[in-house]
Amino acid sequence: MDLKPIFEQLVETRSVDFLANDPLEFPRRFSGAPDREVAAFISASLAYGRVSMIRRNLQDLFERMPEGPAAFVSHFEPHRDLVRLQGFKHRFNDALDVACLCWLLRRMIETAGSLERFFLDGDDPAAPDVGLALASFVERALSIDVTPVYGAPQIPAGASVRYFFPNPKGGSACKRLCMFLRWVCRPDDGIDLGLWKRVDPGRLVLPLDTHTARISRLLGLTGRTSPGWKMALEITAALRRLDPEDPVRFDFVLSHLGISDGCTGKEGEVCIACPVAGLCVVAKGGEQ
Repeated sequence: MDLKPIFEQLVETRSVDFLANDPLEFPRRFSGAPDREVAAFISASLAYGRVSMIRRNLQDLFERMPEGPAAFVSHFEPHRDLVRLQGFKHRFNDALDVACLCWLLRRMIETAGSLERFFLDGDDPAAPDVGLALASFVERALSIDVTPVYGAPQIPAGASVRYFFPNPKGGSACKRLCMFLRWVCRPDDGIDLGLWKRVDPGRLVLPLDTHTARISRLLGLTGRTSPGWKMALEITAALRRLDPEDPVRFDFVLSHLGISDGCTGKEGEVCIACPVAGLCVVAKGGEQ
């Protein structure tokens, strides 16, 4: 059984149905590109944990920005606006982390004109993927003067805001940053946003999470057992063989086989209706 036609069918028939169960639904609530870009970065940054918790906390956060996320960030002053974030909590990130994130986003946009331009300042379009550009983006973001937030130029070593900026050089899969790039770099197809025009979608890397890692192993897209940047590259290479120009367009349906369809990697009732059961080692009676 060939994986490509199955994935093509999933993309064609089921993608929009999954949007209501995905943090990407939040930036799509806004109509303007600046609002969507900022909302996408914030939404991707907080996209860890249970989906219901992510959605509840994003709803809470964006309700604190009635003027819109782009305006909130562009005028953000920590000493004045931190009070608007007080009481916010998402697992181990709190109001101070969000305040620092908003300050960093403000300074990135002021410095470069947009988040896209800030990212492009560290990108080599001839590079085979966005790994080095991501590393540069993270390193430059974390070097921004945060005195208005912490009273000192550098982010404290233990500050949880650093969780928003993992570096592929350290082996991290950088799932949430790669997901943000998928959202903004891929064409607007009713799912992804099509905001950035100068990053080739063919260079994107799969946003590797527990669902895509597990399901990719079940489908033979990777032989690795430890999630990380190398596994993300390996799965992306396998998807690139299905679509060299846009390999991560399959990420949304791949991840929602777990998020929305309930795949746990163990044989069960969900296997009966699973569209990729014919390729799955568990569904065929093997071992993960």
